[in-house]
Amino acid sequence: MTDFKKKYLKFVKKQEYIGEKFQDKQKQLKYFYLPFCKKIFELYKFKNRPFVIGLSGGQGSGKSTISQILKIIFHSYFNLNVACLSIDDFYKTALERRKMSHSVHPLFLIRGVPGTHDCKMLYNVLRALLKKNFKSVRIPKFDKSIDDRFKLRYWQKIFKKPDIIILEGWCVGAKPQKLKELKKPVNILEKQEDTKLTWRKKVNNELKTSYKKIYDLIDKKIYLKVPNFKYVLKWRLLQEKKLRSRSKKKKTMDTKQINRFIMFYERLTKNMSKSYQDNDFVIFIDKRHKIKSIKILNV
Repeated sequence: MTDFKKKYLKFVKKQEYIGEKFQDKQKQLKYFYLPFCKKIFELYKFKNRPFVIGLSGGQGSGKSTISQILKIIFHSYFNLNVACLSIDDFYKTALERRKMSHSVHPLFLIRGVPGTHDCKMLYNVLRALLKKNFKSVRIPKFDKSIDDRFKLRYWQKIFKKPDIIILEGWCVGAKPQKLKELKKPVNILEKQEDTKLTWRKKVNNELKTSYKKIYDLIDKKIYLKVPNFKYVLKWRLLQEKKLRSRSKKKKTMDTKQINRFIMFYERLTKNMSKSYQDNDFVIFIDKRHKIKSIKILNV
């Protein structure tokens, strides 16, 4: 068995959870992951700088797992240096969001939507990784169990210039909506707690400005397409269950809290799913949480 295959199987095995085993591990590698990485490698060869991949999809769709699998294959099979960034690690601090909840809208206290990330920091990190005269770069880490950023000493440090940069996150590549689309609430949260559209308009404006500046650095976008929104909730609940099983000390959310939390993401998640053809690659995930097919759209 080749080295990259061993690393892949070892990683996938570690991600398995009781009641949700990874199906057809070898077939997924042979028919999906490896051909897909070969296609990306062909595109990378024509760049004289690091190749930036944007990976998005609904909560629980498998973004973090797939980004790490891609990293293993690019590094072990193609001998490339890979930097994996999660937009989640660039959330604003609890204090910054608290201030924003007072000055803009109370809903900005809750992390997640555009406006709750430190876009300036993320943009500067990406620019630093893309520099020809690369020097080491620090990557922040966010602790969801305390809903705040880790102290500087716990941040990741990248010493080698990357060949591939993977930026993953639920709203990576998201586009703003038209004003008339914002007016109709998509759930009870918007209807009761954002009656004047202040929160929705601010989120939308952030996508037009700060986030667009970041997404313009992406060479190719990959989107994980789940069957429908109810699976976003189902798999987000599974994520929380996994978190509880791995560390009982960490603060987690119950089903009622998750149901409310998901409402913050619903509008953009549904809009991104509806406009999935705006991406370069679409990975279709079936109801068993398994890759069904990969479609190349804009390459």
